[in-house]
Amino acid sequence: MKRFIYCVAVVLLWSVSASAQKAFTLEDLNFGGKNYRNMLPKNKTLTWMGNQLMHIENDSCWKVDTKTGKQSLAFTAEQVKEWAGLEKAPMLSYASFPYADKSLMLIYAGEERMLVDVKKHCPEWSQSYKGETSTDWHKGSRNVAFVKDANLWVTTANGESRQITTDGSRDIVYAQAVHRNEFGIEKGTFWSNNGEKLAFYRMDQSMVADYPLITVPEIYDSTHVEATPAPEKYPMAGRTSHKVQVGVLDVATGKVIYLDTGDPTDRYFTNIAWSLDDKLIYMFELNRDQNDCRLVSYDATTGAKVAELYRETSDKYVEPQNPIVFLPWDNSKFIMQSQKDGYNHLYLFNADGTLLKQLTSGNWVVMELMGFDKTRKAVIIASNEINPIQRNLFSVDVATGKRTRVDEGGKGWHSGVLSGDGSWLVDYYQEPDVPRNIAIVSNDGSKPVRYFTAADPWADYKVPEYRCGSIKAADGVTDLYYRMVMPVDFDPAQKYPTVVYVYGGPHAHNVDARWHYCSRSWETYMAQKGYLLFILDNRGSENRGRDFEQATFRQLGQEEMKDQMQGVEFLRSLPYVDMERLGVHGWSFGGFMTISLMTNYPDVFKVGVAGGPVIDWKWYEVMYGERYMDTPQSNPEGYARTSLIHKAKDLKGRLQVIIGLNDPTVVPQHAYSFLKACIGADTQPDFFVYPGQGHNMAGHQSVHLHERITRYFDDYLK
Repeated sequence: MKRFIYCVAVVLLWSVSASAQKAFTLEDLNFGGKNYRNMLPKNKTLTWMGNQLMHIENDSCWKVDTKTGKQSLAFTAEQVKEWAGLEKAPMLSYASFPYADKSLMLIYAGEERMLVDVKKHCPEWSQSYKGETSTDWHKGSRNVAFVKDANLWVTTANGESRQITTDGSRDIVYAQAVHRNEFGIEKGTFWSNNGEKLAFYRMDQSMVADYPLITVPEIYDSTHVEATPAPEKYPMAGRTSHKVQVGVLDVATGKVIYLDTGDPTDRYFTNIAWSLDDKLIYMFELNRDQNDCRLVSYDATTGAKVAELYRETSDKYVEPQNPIVFLPWDNSKFIMQSQKDGYNHLYLFNADGTLLKQLTSGNWVVMELMGFDKTRKAVIIASNEINPIQRNLFSVDVATGKRTRVDEGGKGWHSGVLSGDGSWLVDYYQEPDVPRNIAIVSNDGSKPVRYFTAADPWADYKVPEYRCGSIKAADGVTDLYYRMVMPVDFDPAQKYPTVVYVYGGPHAHNVDARWHYCSRSWETYMAQKGYLLFILDNRGSENRGRDFEQATFRQLGQEEMKDQMQGVEFLRSLPYVDMERLGVHGWSFGGFMTISLMTNYPDVFKVGVAGGPVIDWKWYEVMYGERYMDTPQSNPEGYARTSLIHKAKDLKGRLQVIIGLNDPTVVPQHAYSFLKACIGADTQPDFFVYPGQGHNMAGHQSVHLHERITRYFDDYLK
């Protein structure tokens, strides 16, 4: 009898505890929400001053003992204010220690960038940064390159500012990312090692057609009535593209030369690198068809072509993403990354282009070359060697090729920050049930030191179950990984409305071994409302090797749909999935996939929400579109087969299309044309637009967006 009373008491206690758990709102879960930051796992900002680990907060900086993880206060922001003679204390969270052998901290205060000596307690140097955009500061020379009024400028270490170019405009773009940020391009300036020369992009896009975007006046602005033009230079597939040159500035003389690449028409220049002696510039040159890639060196003084060091061709495409990197202890050798054996790996070359050996190999991907351990003459990489959905950190001995895992845990998703000489790293990682851990790792193989363990910020909330598994692709051979987010208070005896969330395109994935298997927080919100969420990474997505990625070549959406339908068949096998209430949602490429699935399988998907969808690839940009589809002229069958214009007549379920009015990535023409086709076919999609927004909704408008998506499923699927 006493045992029965005890059990009842436990059940009652559990019930009270469960009922006391909080429910999420989109203000908690969405990145634009008012409480979103409080719902993220806590983090610590760690950086290196040489091999001394530093923990930085807004108002203080702490020294961290790498052997114990214990820390002691080094100085405060108030002290830095006094040392530097500032009017108010700087925010130290933006500070860094750029020199491995000096006690100098870089801060930004007012309109000055400053180096403060934290041992001598005095300012060492300062430089104005007023009016800069696309800033690129070099720690060695302390010269800074930046864009002002569409032109390239340089300010030298002594504060002298010079305008380098004069014809910058919408048509002539200097010192910024080109080729629409494809091929790993993220910026437009590249300092030499000593910081006395600068390579930079010049892009002439005067021949590129303007896409007629507009800016809508603010609703409370009585001084502006009409919408104003905001055209975007947008080269569509098969159409005229821009021309790019690479200039080289000698800061001392002010002289600019351009690399003698010949006619830059229909070629792409990417992944610029310097030789360690600053005499040569290297870059990958790719033909417009993107199937012929060459590594070429140029004389940095004259611009003359010196040599072609490497060439890689393909019957599909070659996609250079990373510059070559010279060994810091041997300027006669460099490392190159390539997928030529089917997976992205490291190759060691002599400076003359002679291949010495393949450093890494296997049916897995090098995800990042993080840097070098100079003491042990090793390269530090991130890879998914252990598991396709994991990211682990390894040290690779350059002489022997031996790999040693150097992160703290064998599971999860790891990112590292290397010390000055690369002998230490900070390991930030998550696991499916670990919000965040931070460990201090010595690359000598000794046991890592746990520095920080984040508490679960969702501990007081009612959280669904997150599952992960694999199924076979439509080819019957390839493993595909999925995530399922189960409805809160899941009961396997019930049937649940289910939403397939899809992206499916290149250079992205949805499922990995981070916290909750990398679940998007909207999925948790939907699970709380009684939905089951299913997310599958189909062939064509990233980190699985060349053939996996290129299975979709010239037929975007087709193999991806087959794989997603394998996921649907898996869902059909689960007794708790209500196949009469199956929905689909995605954005961008996922929007394209959403409408593709809704119109190709109209009797399967009842409700869809497609955000920023590509409708016809001939209206998408040259670099991306032609890589995966070739041109409309050379692949008319592929473009016709993948176009959704002719599928408008097949729309059967409820479909909502959502776009940003000023989308410069998937221009509004896509959605408008699909709507026009639906009108002609007498099918009835719904449509919503966010004025003033681009490809994604910024700030609190994202909360509005996800509430709208949710309500659509509530209205028509639930």
